Amino acid sequence: MVNHTADAATWQGDAMDKAVSGKAARHAQAQTVSYRTPDERVALGRLIRDSVPRTSQAGWTVPAGRRNPVDLLVESNVGRLPNLIPIRFGRMSASPFAFYRGAAALMAADLATTPTSGLRVQACGDAHLMNFGGFATPERNVIFDINDLDETLPAPFEWDLKRLAASVVIAAQHLELPYSDIGRIVTDLVRHYRERMHDYASMRALDVWYDRIDLQKYQDRTGDPAIVEAARKRIAQRIEVERRKTVPDHLYPKLVTEEGGRPRIKDEPPLIFHPTEDIAPGLQSGYAQAIAAYRDSLPEHVRVLFDRFHFFDLAAKVVGVGSVGTLCAVGLFMASDNDPLFLQVKEARTSVLEPYAGKSLHGNHGQRVIAGQRIMQSASDVFLGWTRGQNGRDFYIRQLRDMKMSVIIEALDTGMLRQYGRVCAHALARAHARSGDAPMIAGYMGSGQTFDDAITEFATDYSSQNRRDYREFIQAIREGRIEAIKDD
Repeated sequence: MVNHTADAATWQGDAMDKAVSGKAARHAQAQTVSYRTPDERVALGRLIRDSVPRTSQAGWTVPAGRRNPVDLLVESNVGRLPNLIPIRFGRMSASPFAFYRGAAALMAADLATTPTSGLRVQACGDAHLMNFGGFATPERNVIFDINDLDETLPAPFEWDLKRLAASVVIAAQHLELPYSDIGRIVTDLVRHYRERMHDYASMRALDVWYDRIDLQKYQDRTGDPAIVEAARKRIAQRIEVERRKTVPDHLYPKLVTEEGGRPRIKDEPPLIFHPTEDIAPGLQSGYAQAIAAYRDSLPEHVRVLFDRFHFFDLAAKVVGVGSVGTLCAVGLFMASDNDPLFLQVKEARTSVLEPYAGKSLHGNHGQRVIAGQRIMQSASDVFLGWTRGQNGRDFYIRQLRDMKMSVIIEALDTGMLRQYGRVCAHALARAHARSGDAPMIAGYMGSGQTFDDAITEFATDYSSQNRRDYREFIQAIREGRIEAIKDD
């Protein structure tokens, strides 16, 4: 078991070692061993500005010796299923926004070259717009949160914020929104993150931990009332659609066929297929060893529920953009003839942040992802667990679909993108406040626009870097240096 409380203290101590010097360091390091009031922690956050000014977060300049982006992407394919790599690159080639979604490793390397506050949180590691969304809690409420944490690791808080802000610029450019609107949308997102962090800095610790964004009750009193109301109506309609999609009567016939009276997941190559023994060792035993290890990772009360289900089938399933090529699958379990459970099995690899933020404390990367989810999300899937395959690959497991909802970027206009960015900023601030020191982060950011403007400038500049990298990527495809296959 990992002591996350101790981890948090270590993160903040490390932050002070890196970011503060002299008198500020002596005061800040004492924070890890003695009680400090919220006001004192805000003051400590302000002291960090002496060595890492907020204006130093602005802009993006290509560092000397920056690696070729195509080379880094090719390196990130090591260990992926070779036949799926062209599909990954094909999906990334669709647009600069699609490229950005699949290029978390590039940005992690770039962020590591920028000035950092040293204020560490449990970071998402890939906090772009499409990695936020709605899903059902065990109590069947629908909440909004970060919903993809494959890259999660302790890291400086601003790395997540910069990636989210840049994704808004790139999405707005993809939508061809007016240039004058883009800056306002991004600045508003950063401001909303900062103001929410100030709110969390003044809240009781348990109130921060219990806070959640309920999509059916969400209110944004500072947003445009007409847009908020329109968003509320869209959300209500989407929730009803997803409720229908989640029930077994919808999902089971879509994914399963009956062969000889035994349920079997339908093959739809190359996106859904039954793996061979060499790809997924354990096929002959019905993956008994991996399932047993997964069961051991579940809380005792969930094991009672899981034991009602029996394994019937498993098929590889290609998902996302950045995850394409990793070994992801869907497992079919049955409690009775009309009582299925679909579990999503996702390979968990080394976080893209690890070369720059430090090695994971967990020996299994599936456990790393699950620990990060439980820290950052206000509620998590009841079937979250992890295991290791006979081939040495780490996996984490959750329900395949539990009213999971993602935004359709192409359906957004300026007002809706602004509103969506705000709710993403809220969710990110809430997640960071759960693991990080909210008063110190708030103190560093301050109450004016200096920090907002700096991150906006970075996001705008980095969107240009993303376009340059995308053009180089497309050129590599055209020259035949890498293969890309579009699967739509």
